[in-house]
Amino acid sequence: MVQIKRILVSLDGSKNSLRGLDMTIFVAKQCGSAITGIFSFYTPPHSEFRGISSVKKSLDIEVKRFIEEANYRATKHGIGFRSKIMRGNVGYNIVKVAHNKKDKFDLIVMGSRGR
Repeated sequence: MVQIKRILVSLDGSKNSLRGLDMTIFVAKQCGSAITGIFSFYTPPHSEFRGISSVKKSLDIEVKRFIEEANYRATKHGIGFRSKIMRGNVGYNIVKVAHNKKDKFDLIVMGSRGR
């Protein structure tokens, strides 16, 4: 039987990613696993958008709040939680972290989109 020790969950600030996190917490509790939450987002370069620095600051605050909420949800169930915040291509960043040989994730959880 395969043991699930490390779980990667993608987070984006949406209700669906919180549902994915809640399911991840449930699985982690059953398996005695630790969770790493990745919050990856794209911001355009300065040349593409005027006033980007104020938008980035606002976004950083929102991301931090969401990560704090995710950490709270995991730790209240006794689950270890680490976070990674990355800028750039979202899909690429998730795959990059998932394939990191140092972490060796056993399971990747992603929330679903509404239908």
